[in-house]
Amino acid sequence: MKIIDQLSLTGRRVFVRVDYNVPLQDGKVADDTRLRATLPTLRYALEKEAKLILASHLGRPKGKRVPELSLAPVAERLSELLGKEVKFAPDCIGEEVEKMASALAPGEVLLLENLRFHEGETKNDPEFAKALARLAEVYVNDAFAVCHRAHASVVGIVDYVEEAGAGFLLAREIEYLSRVVTSPEKPLALVVGGAKVSTKIGVLSNLLPRIDKLLIGGAMANTFLRAEGFSVGRSFYEEDFLEEARRVLDEAEHRGVKVYLPVDVIVAPDEKASEGRCVPIGEIPETEAAYDIGEETRKLFAKALEHQGTIVWNGPLGFFENPAFAGGTVYVARAVAAENAVTMAGGGDTLRALKAAGVKRAFSYLSTGGGAFLEFLEGKKLPGIAALEKKS
Repeated sequence: MKIIDQLSLTGRRVFVRVDYNVPLQDGKVADDTRLRATLPTLRYALEKEAKLILASHLGRPKGKRVPELSLAPVAERLSELLGKEVKFAPDCIGEEVEKMASALAPGEVLLLENLRFHEGETKNDPEFAKALARLAEVYVNDAFAVCHRAHASVVGIVDYVEEAGAGFLLAREIEYLSRVVTSPEKPLALVVGGAKVSTKIGVLSNLLPRIDKLLIGGAMANTFLRAEGFSVGRSFYEEDFLEEARRVLDEAEHRGVKVYLPVDVIVAPDEKASEGRCVPIGEIPETEAAYDIGEETRKLFAKALEHQGTIVWNGPLGFFENPAFAGGTVYVARAVAAENAVTMAGGGDTLRALKAAGVKRAFSYLSTGGGAFLEFLEGKKLPGIAALEKKS
């Protein structure tokens, strides 16, 4: 695919699909990480005197106008980050928006209202895609997080513009993730957490032939522990995926992949508890559930991650939203950050956990995508990337 620095931008209207699906609080952007991630692409286009038209979704309004999900606060914060006014359109398509786009001077920026206020966005409606395309001559996708979605602003619009390519952020995402799938620095360790095996089974199946170590934490570890014959008390696990978990463990053994499961856990009566207690695996009370990896597991995981060439992480290792159960994730995150390895992490919960641990900046690469990150590692062709490749 083409990259933005291979496109003709000067004096042209450039539609940039960004991912500004950010948290809002009291009418302000509460976390501007995703905005900052797009600044290199935006500044490059502005230096080339492009007329920038930015588009994003926010939340899930399901085709209806929801005032609380307006991107107006994003325009305000982006103006501060760019050091120049970001105009804001009352909609993302229509005659008024077309006039605003046509009136842009080189070096000016217009942010469109929430794309998902229209059903045509998620349905990839051709007429909606054409309406978006009428705003610009050049299309740039810098939103890896939505590349696994065949939506109008990700796929449909590409057919109706003169030129299309990837922004610097998207290009960097593809570069790093491709390295994991094709030629990682060895040894390669994969750390997976979160709640469900079902959402990670594709990644595990695709990467097992490539990895040297597999560390499993979070609630998904409970499914593997049950598959190994342990009782997990009231802990969440996926009964329907016990057989899949067993298959993964058997294949790992066959391939010589070392698997690390918790040897102890932090248990409590429920997720709202102010504190928990550490018990060995096999001694989880029937009336309690595991909400974090235990103290010995933290040391085991940290030791296992020493002297790795590449470490890839997706999913927190406990119910980190409650500080009482954030200890395991924080401990291992700091251990990974201290390693002299290519360290990569992806997924919204994972990045929030790394931020809480104070180590986000220490990682080599942080993916802005959640579902897209997983699907890429599964080996799937993402629709947004395929559309750019076809156009090129």
